[in-house]
Amino acid sequence: MFDNLTDKLDKAMHVLKGHGSITEVNVADTLKEIRRALVDADVNYKIAKEFTAIAKEKAIGQGVLTTLKPGQLLTKIVKDELTELMGGSVEGINLSGNPTIILMSGLQGSGKTTFSGKLANFLKTKKNKKPLLVACDIYRPAAIDQLHVVGEQIGVEVFSNRDEKDPVKISEAAIAYAKQNGFNAVIIDTAGRLAIDEQMMKEIADVHAAVEPHETLFVVDSMTGQDAVNTAKAFNERLNFDGVVLTKLDGDTRGGAALSIKSVVNKPIKFIGTGEKMEAIDIFYPERMADRILGMGDVVSLVERAQEQFDEEEARKLSKKIAKNQFGFDDFLSQIQQIKKMGNMKDLMGMIPGAGKMLKDVDIDDDAFKGIEAIIHSMTIQERTQPQVINGSRKKRIAGGSGTTVTEVNQLLKQFDQMSKMMKMMQGGKGKAMMQAMSKMR
Repeated sequence: MFDNLTDKLDKAMHVLKGHGSITEVNVADTLKEIRRALVDADVNYKIAKEFTAIAKEKAIGQGVLTTLKPGQLLTKIVKDELTELMGGSVEGINLSGNPTIILMSGLQGSGKTTFSGKLANFLKTKKNKKPLLVACDIYRPAAIDQLHVVGEQIGVEVFSNRDEKDPVKISEAAIAYAKQNGFNAVIIDTAGRLAIDEQMMKEIADVHAAVEPHETLFVVDSMTGQDAVNTAKAFNERLNFDGVVLTKLDGDTRGGAALSIKSVVNKPIKFIGTGEKMEAIDIFYPERMADRILGMGDVVSLVERAQEQFDEEEARKLSKKIAKNQFGFDDFLSQIQQIKKMGNMKDLMGMIPGAGKMLKDVDIDDDAFKGIEAIIHSMTIQERTQPQVINGSRKKRIAGGSGTTVTEVNQLLKQFDQMSKMMKMMQGGKGKAMMQAMSKMR
């Protein structure tokens, strides 16, 4: 996420990172490089220029030239301005109304249907809502099928009518159905459309007028950069939407859309999509994103994700097992599953301060634990609970069954033994010990 921009901003600030002679000239040179980095990231030139002008004014005003650590102060100023550029504060979704009606809009291929499913899953699991997904893409039969597949995947009902060709009527029927059947959130997935297609734009405007949604979201593919911002402007003029959703932020994105869109349409970014899984949805926090863009990580989000997967009852059971030397490979496998549920591995590593820079050119596969899982699945029940019984012949069988080598099996057994000892020593910090130990095993 924003790797190139992060790298360029880091190089731009490098001049001021030391304690050498700092002048108004090299502050200006640094800000010029920052402006160039923003433009390269597909941020509108006018916005980039205004950004650096404000940063320069604040830098000179706050005494960057005379401070002992000018680099740190300028970094803070840049971070604060990035935060402000992206909206300043977090904006939640409006869940008023019974049912809450949410209208999804955007270009074809922006990830609207997938995100509709992610939002339904978010409302169901995080907000205790009973959502209904509504298929209103009357032009692409595959879109209706796709929404049904997504709904089945997350256990959310989908309302559709393949015989009806008027999205207004489908939407109204869906809302009536929701009221009759106890659904308290209705997510209407509309057809993707081009801003220049007047007929299609009128159609979604008609749906918007008919259902009077509590929340209208514009879904945009963050990889389309400045084009996405221009499209958002055109849609906003017709729909006056409430917020933006940035999808595909896990891809090779330059960041222009995230940094420019708030300035252009004056509407907040409310959610981001960070992967293909239905859980890969995050509320957008401008300050946390500014931290990540500047390579400072995002520890708060990392802790929040860990807490979501943390089960106190399971932790107590695990603690007892560790105390009695009964921690086995099944328990370890369970911990791997919890870490995997936290999200994309490279995204998680990027939340650790400094790790994003170190891992810039490292490809961290989502299947980082695949080999370990295969080895454990090739063990018998006894071997998983009593690793000490694994002798030479058993190692050969496990290696053969898992498609790995005896060396890899030996390595896992050795690391597992070290981790078990460390966890017993650190009973007071179980969670920390687990994370540290597992990070070494990848």
